[in-house]
Amino acid sequence: MPKDGEVFYKPDLFSLAESQQFFRSLKEEIKWRHEPIVLFGKQIMQPRLTAWYGDENKVIRYSGISMQPLPWTPVLNEIKTRVESFSEVSFNSVLLNQYRNESDSMGWHRDNEKELGPNPVIASVSFGATRTFHFRHADDSKLKKIIPLSDGSCLIMQGSTQHHWYHSIPKLTKPINPRINLTFRIIK
Repeated sequence: MPKDGEVFYKPDLFSLAESQQFFRSLKEEIKWRHEPIVLFGKQIMQPRLTAWYGDENKVIRYSGISMQPLPWTPVLNEIKTRVESFSEVSFNSVLLNQYRNESDSMGWHRDNEKELGPNPVIASVSFGATRTFHFRHADDSKLKKIIPLSDGSCLIMQGSTQHHWYHSIPKLTKPINPRINLTFRIIK
């Protein structure tokens, strides 16, 4: 990042063959949910599918919902092991997002929930279609960064990133294939 945070990007943490296999496995094996969230006092359906897996009792709360973790699957453990080796961080949970098409998105936000503690480390793995990850500085909206998250990539946000930077995955105007994103976290 230009200032106020640390972001590392590895475009090829997983090979193309691994990425394709993991995408298929995750799409079929994960227990995907489509639920309402509360934004600005209004209930809306999330514009994507989600799932929460992790160690027992590692509950996540955001936008008016609370998710109990499902137990780790062999596929999730395999991906987690690779991410932990690359990041040198041990994670205890993962939020999965399935972007089914160009209409699915993630609005501007910071991952600053109290369960994550101060200065959280979040490792974001992408399988499937490339989507652009947008950053915008909290105090200077002209300060922006865009990173295309390619199939098999891993982006790590750490340090004070969540204090100073908003991020989003915007909707697109042209058709695009599905993408599955895994954000590994440490719930305190």
